[in-house]
Amino acid sequence: MSTVSATRPRQSWAGLWNISFGFFGIQIGFALQNANMSRIFQSLGTSLDDLPALWVAAPLTGLLVQPVIGHLSDRTWLGRLGRRRPYFLLGSILAALALILMPESPGLLMAALLLWLLDASLNISMEPFRAFVGDQLDKDQHAAGYAVQTAFIGAGAVFGSIFPWLLEHFGVSNQAPGGGIPDTVRVAFWFGGAALFLSVLWTVLTTREYSPAEMAAFHGDDAADDSHTTRVLAARGHGTSLLWIAAGAMVAGAVALWGLEKEVYLLGALLAGYGLASIIAVSRAKAGRPISMLGHIVGDFAGMPVLMRRLAVAQFFSWSALFIMWINTTPIVTSAFYGAPDAQSPAYQQGANWVDVLFATYNGVAAVAALTLLPWLSRRFGQVRTHIVGLLCGAAGFASFFWVSDPQLLLASEVGIGIAWASILAMPYAILASSLPQRKLGIYMGLFNVFVVVPQLLVATVMGSITKHFFPTEPIWTMAFAAATLLLAALAMMRVPVEVR
Repeated sequence: MSTVSATRPRQSWAGLWNISFGFFGIQIGFALQNANMSRIFQSLGTSLDDLPALWVAAPLTGLLVQPVIGHLSDRTWLGRLGRRRPYFLLGSILAALALILMPESPGLLMAALLLWLLDASLNISMEPFRAFVGDQLDKDQHAAGYAVQTAFIGAGAVFGSIFPWLLEHFGVSNQAPGGGIPDTVRVAFWFGGAALFLSVLWTVLTTREYSPAEMAAFHGDDAADDSHTTRVLAARGHGTSLLWIAAGAMVAGAVALWGLEKEVYLLGALLAGYGLASIIAVSRAKAGRPISMLGHIVGDFAGMPVLMRRLAVAQFFSWSALFIMWINTTPIVTSAFYGAPDAQSPAYQQGANWVDVLFATYNGVAAVAALTLLPWLSRRFGQVRTHIVGLLCGAAGFASFFWVSDPQLLLASEVGIGIAWASILAMPYAILASSLPQRKLGIYMGLFNVFVVVPQLLVATVMGSITKHFFPTEPIWTMAFAAATLLLAALAMMRVPVEVR
């Protein structure tokens, strides 16, 4: 019979490696998606104006999946597999299949459906990994745990981003006769599927999860959390819920009145849908009925700690900038730096491969910064100020796209972006992990990731309208929006209390 301790044993560096190694493969999948999906869509015949619409499935899926998976993983126990690892494993299998099938897409519809499956699967695996660090480590190792996780994210993204470029240099064809998806992308996606599954399998096989009894010894019973959520819901009226519904109706009206992109209707539907879900959850709580998963999600969202709310604002602006970059870097570099907006031209494919190198650069910088620069800054200035510095570095990196004309010099731009990326992946989670209720770490991490996903959905819908109306042939101006939103994120971080060191 195992002895239950009130504190977790400290993990060695090997233990920290095993806990987060699965994220290496998950990020290979994300990197292949981020660097190549616009390329795949354009190669299959879509126009620049339609790219944001095709990307809508990814953030919408994350918005719906992450809170649900977070809630379920807090309450799952499947014997030797535990509570987080079943989701790692399921998500990795589905994501690997999507990656293998993606380059075989015969048309845009199949590619868009596989993007939806890929993003849903990556979210199923990714969300519990954030909570897994908090499960496995005591508070004094949270910063180290998320730094190692960020390093694996950066390393995985380097492999995923640069692999098509490497394949070309090893003789794999970067041209597709008659159009379509070149072999460099095809082989890279197949490799990525295998690497994703095997790395997640490594974490599943080399770690063990603390049993429900051990978790109860660390944190007590869950009943108090359930009763708190019920009280929060029962104390609410329906006024706020009706405001959410009204906001959704106003968004839909604006689309019809001003002729915005039809995908913006999704924003209205989401706002109204949350309002309806809130009415249902509040009504059930007032009637004294048992709290459901919907009630937990709505109640925990409404009852987020103040620190989490303030961090969420910074997170919202940070990820707006990142999604602008992921959607637009390929068309920006190929058109503004290689003079090749036509996806079928050799110059376009050369520029698209250079984007892979740029993405690998910022991810490589992030991996190094996560283990060196950020810990050094955090020890001296604290995590909040360190994050502000990181965001300002990213804003400078995006703005520098307007200062250079040689695509080689964009490597310097990616250094600033890489520092920001490392900080975005590590600092908010390190700040949160020690302040959130550990029994509900999964659901809170899932809800926090709503502020990762919502800005992506906004960019995928609203940015398309902005680009089409103001600079339809000059996507480089989207980088000005990216720089501005990172500045807003830095300003938002100034409202987060500076920790006592």
